Amino acid sequence: MSYTKFEKARLIGSRALQISGGAPTTVDSESSSSLDLAIEEVTKEVVPLTIKKPKVIKLDE
Repeated sequence: MSYTKFEKARLIGSRALQISGGAPTTVDSESSSSLDLAIEEVTKEVVPLTIKKPKVIKLDE
């Protein structure tokens, strides 16, 4: 799924906070930085978070 840059930033920030708080990671990496781990999870699309997007209703023009 494609995310906007704002959604990616929110995902990375939220996930990095979870990882720094002790949450298990979904990727095997040598990096010890929670931010690097979160970026890798988002890049590989294995983040255990979801974004709910509102449905866009197109009105007749």
